[in-house]
Parts: sequence; C-alpha cells; structure tokens
Amino acid sequence: MNTPLDTALAHLPGTPCYLNGQYGPVRDAKVSVLDRGFIFGDGVYEVLPVYDGKIFRFEQHMARLQRSLGELRIDNPLASAEWLAIARRLIQSQIDGGGSVNQLVYIQITRGVAVRDHVMPRGLTPTVFVMVSDMKLPAPALREQGVACVTADDFRWQKAHIKSTSLLGAVFSRQISADAGAMETVMFRDGLLSEGAASNVWVVKNGRLMGPPKDHLVLEGIRFSLLEDICREQGIPYELRRITRAEVLDADELLLSSATKEVLPITQLDGQPVGHGEGRGRPGPVYARLYAGYQQAKASQSI
Repeated sequence: MNTPLDTALAHLPGTPCYLNGQYGPVRDAKVSVLDRGFIFGDGVYEVLPVYDGKIFRFEQHMARLQRSLGELRIDNPLASAEWLAIARRLIQSQIDGGGSVNQLVYIQITRGVAVRDHVMPRGLTPTVFVMVSDMKLPAPALREQGVACVTADDFRWQKAHIKSTSLLGAVFSRQISADAGAMETVMFRDGLLSEGAASNVWVVKNGRLMGPPKDHLVLEGIRFSLLEDICREQGIPYELRRITRAEVLDADELLLSSATKEVLPITQLDGQPVGHGEGRGRPGPVYARLYAGYQQAKASQSI
C-alpha cells in the first residue's frame, strides 16, 4: 500500500539531478533530515538560465555563488570547471529526454550533516545538489501589456546580499502579490526602494535607468552588470543610489529583472497606471531598448 510520501514522490518530475556525486531523477534524490540546509536553511543557491542549450553569464553566476559561500564560511566544494561539467551533463540529459533547450540550472550547497546546534560546525562535507528544469519565459502578451505589482514594507533580515536558501521572508513577500493577483511585490525599507520578492526593481526617469545601490540590503542580481553594459552600449544613463518611494510612484517607467523574467515592464503599481502622458500604463521606450539589448547579449554571452 502506498504511503502519502509515495504518492507525493510519484507526482514529482523525473528530470535529472546531481546529488553528492551521483546522477539520477530528482524524485529519487534524498538527503539526511539532519542536513543543516533542512534544519536551519544553512546554505546558498544559484539559478543559471540556459538558452538554446547554453548557460548565460556562467562566470558571473559562479562569482556570486562564491561570494555567498564566503559569507556563510563554506568552502566551495567544486572548481568552476567541475560546476560547468555537471551543469552541461544535466542540460544535455534534459534535452535528450525531450525537454526544452531553454532551461534553468539550480545549484544548492548546504553546510552538510551534523547534530543540531546553532553554532557553525567545522569540517563538514557540504551537501551539493544540482537540478535542471525547463524555463518558462514571460508570454509575449505580458511584454506587450506589462505586469501589475503591489508594494509592501521590506520586513526581511538585513543580509539580503546573500543568496541564501533561508527564503521564508521572500515566500511571505511573494505571497502578498499572489494574493492580490499581481506579478511581484515591490518592497521598501524605511521608505527607500529595496527589491522585489524574487526580482530586482528598476526606475526610469527622464530616460535614466536607476536602481538601489549594491549593498547588504539588496541581492545583487546578475542583471545589474548586464543592464549597466546594455545602458552603456545604448547610451542610456545608468545610476545606482537610494530611491525614495515618492520617486518610484513618480517614475516614467518601472521594470523588473531576474533570470526568468529577463527584463519586464511594470505598468500598474498598487492598482494605478505607471508613467505619465500618452505612455501611461504601457511599456516604455527604455524598456524596449533594454529588452532588445538583452536578446542580443543572450547570443554572445552564453557558453
């Protein structure tokens, strides 16, 4: 007789994964209940987009993974070439199994298995998990119409720069927008823009692209440097600084960026159209230029 766990496992995807040196279907992968990732969320993760079977901005993702590991005092268990080999094997396995050529590679590293104690134990073997899944990009209609978002206070901890697996704050934040039927939650800390629950947020005013500074209050998305490069190529002024709520509400354009959204226009915020004049409530010209530049970068910056 099947148990509830058996039933749940049967409904999980059979997509390929890597766990501690072994390859197999993700539904068969298992870790100890005393893994510190399970007990404390004591680990980090990365999500790498794959286009046409090639990983986009691999080295930048590896650099951010290394920064997160350093903050948690976890040694990187693999060299960059080893991460690349694992990812490529899983990507090809997914394609060979009938999956999409556009995928997401999810990497998770936890401190490892130990008796439960808040203090960080030394000498543990990190748990290494990698899986792939088909990537679903925003539908063309969303790009043409833009998306609705809501605002909320940023109630998360003050180490947002770590891409930690401790994501309950992000879960609560994203649920706020889900309950409102919106795409994302735009968050403010002490009246200043921080980020979305699972995205970075950008403000356009008078043709200038602006975002919050790269500090401990914001996860530095890989698209920070990418959008800066595109702005340089397109002649769009680019600035990182503290941005007030009033400036966000008065923006000409608002944008989201993330691995899965790429760059996406916000056209409604808290039920009000974004922007001014004839373009109010519609995707704007800076978004169009950034999106076009993003598509060009995908072809040239994938390995």
